[in-house]
Amino acid sequence: MTDLEIWALAFALAMDCLAVSVTGGVIMRRVKWKPVLTMAFSFGFFQALNPFIGWIATNRFRYLIENADHWIAFAILLFLGGRMIAESFKKDEDKSFDPCSLKVILTMSIATSIDALAVGISFSCMGMTDIHSLWYPLFAIGIVSFALSIAGLFFGIKFGSRYADRIKADLIGGIILIAIGTRILIEHLSC
Repeated sequence: MTDLEIWALAFALAMDCLAVSVTGGVIMRRVKWKPVLTMAFSFGFFQALNPFIGWIATNRFRYLIENADHWIAFAILLFLGGRMIAESFKKDEDKSFDPCSLKVILTMSIATSIDALAVGISFSCMGMTDIHSLWYPLFAIGIVSFALSIAGLFFGIKFGSRYADRIKADLIGGIILIAIGTRILIEHLSC
């Protein structure tokens, strides 16, 4: 993967974190540093951890899927991107959760990072076979998720529900994931 693709992937994965953070900021209504930093760190940590877990699990069984790995990566990214795009058109139900609660923060961190687990599977399918090839993508994913979570929280706090409905972060993230999956497929089919 190129640097641009790694950072685009990191932004795509962070879109769920951004959307949840905006909602958390709307509910908080004022800056509370401890929950802001806890949420941002937790989102960044789990977004970086889950691709690593997916990579480890898949890398052990890579020899079984080596001939179809590009199709698997394409299918996973197409599915995730399509799901994100579909969810971007759904009406948000007013979900009541306390964004200052550690239990809620951890639950939301895990929920928003499930897609990242599947991306770790695609990393293995793209030929990232040693741990050293993962550090840079995992760092990018973690830092972007952390930064966008903070940005989302501050956006939600500052502008509240007046502008929160206009963000289509899931749509943008879904398009990016599908574009990366398509590039992987085309690249492997042209070899």
